[in-house]
Amino acid sequence: MKVHVQSVNFNADKGLIEFIEKKLNNLEKFYDKIVDSEVYLKVQQTSEKENKTVEIKVNVPGNDIVVKKQCKTFEEGTMLAVDSIKRSLAKVKEKVKVK
Repeated sequence: MKVHVQSVNFNADKGLIEFIEKKLNNLEKFYDKIVDSEVYLKVQQTSEKENKTVEIKVNVPGNDIVVKKQCKTFEEGTMLAVDSIKRSLAKVKEKVKVK
């Protein structure tokens, strides 16, 4: 699966990008018709500790799954977003089975 990572207002290091790609590639175990995914990493300029936003868009035929999480670290946000996407992919897979 092709993973596009875009970081806004900062440069993401290689380790973070590899971590995100690894987590997203695991999603193919849950649904094999995933076309690609786009990840947007943003740092909000606030005084709060949870100022890192991870937005993941997964393109599947007939649907786009978009999940946005805000956490202290990008890794934590990625893991929470991937968990949400897994649940969404399970729902999409059930709909396809019913048809």
